Amino acid sequence: MPELVEKYLDPTIFDYDIEFTTGIFHAHDLAKAAVGEYEIVVAVGGDGTVNEIASAIAGTDTVLGVIPFGSGNGLSRFLTIPMDAEGAIKTMNAGRTITIDAGKMNGQWFFNMAGMGFDAHISHVFANGSTKRGFVSYFKSSIQEISTYKSKNYHIEVDGVAYDREAFMLSMANSSQYGNNAHVSPTASVQDGLLDVCIIKPFPLWRFPEMGLRMFTKTADSSKYVEIIKGKHIVITRQQEGPIHLDGEPQVAGTDIDIEVVPNALHVIVGSTYKK
Repeated sequence: MPELVEKYLDPTIFDYDIEFTTGIFHAHDLAKAAVGEYEIVVAVGGDGTVNEIASAIAGTDTVLGVIPFGSGNGLSRFLTIPMDAEGAIKTMNAGRTITIDAGKMNGQWFFNMAGMGFDAHISHVFANGSTKRGFVSYFKSSIQEISTYKSKNYHIEVDGVAYDREAFMLSMANSSQYGNNAHVSPTASVQDGLLDVCIIKPFPLWRFPEMGLRMFTKTADSSKYVEIIKGKHIVITRQQEGPIHLDGEPQVAGTDIDIEVVPNALHVIVGSTYKK
């Protein structure tokens, strides 16, 4: 990667330093230390790495750049940042910057997607196994786990309006997609001051391929098994603690989950084809 940066980053625009991380949260610490010292901090990685760095600079004037190098790259894809390093670096030369919203779940930042239910369960399986990351591995794990996974009951309040739902999966979408161009909420915007509460209702197992196809064709919101409610403040109560995820990184949380949108939280360099 350093040789690509040297080759493609415009030296007439930027001076730069490169730091390598040595473990979990090191990227966060490096980014936090860079605030006030550097105008731009660049994440080289996937949504988890972006989360580590963005959570350190959110609410400041420091700008986030991304060179996608993860398994899904959901936020990067949504912002039309090229998936190849050369293209991503050239995007930084162009320097098209916007300000995006972010979310907080129980006080912790997320920038692309957070949730609970089946996707959080799969993230937990990945984190506690030896499975390699990537779309193929994710798909295989989903096939293996879906037959035994049981939907859960949730009490959901969105801006004070209550909903009781049985859900296979609950996703809080800032952007439209999980990653790999799988769009759960096709009309989501990172600049509307809202989060999309995506309720995936229990569906017959034989319709799993259809549900996947809908995500890849941006038609998930037209399925009778998908309900999307937009809002600013979401409170979720579930019957027992369990896995959640923030930008694909798994945790275990309790029965009460509080989620809020933070408008205009992060400055980020976007691709040339991104449309507001």
